[in-house]
Amino acid sequence: MKAAMIMTGTGPILILTSFDSIEHPGLAEKLETRGINRFIAYEVSVEKVMKMYGMRFSIISGDLSQTDDLRILDIDGHSVFNKFSLEELTGPVYYPPRPVVFKA
Repeated sequence: MKAAMIMTGTGPILILTSFDSIEHPGLAEKLETRGINRFIAYEVSVEKVMKMYGMRFSIISGDLSQTDDLRILDIDGHSVFNKFSLEELTGPVYYPPRPVVFKA
């Protein structure tokens, strides 16, 4: 299981996913089905999320399928952004990916 802060056009959300990486293309597809087609993702500690959200984490993670699944844990952008220090964010992952520019 992975946890990630997803920066969207309307603000950050916190997700849990059974994908083995927040860079997995299937995760982007799952977010697109929820209307999120551009984002910047940062992985966060599942252990910290578990401590912060307690019972809510247990309920939502218990509903998470074994593979290729996604659950949104928190949509309160202000709350999500302030619960994590910038130093503890791993990433970023950009979607759509930034183009590679070769300089001559």
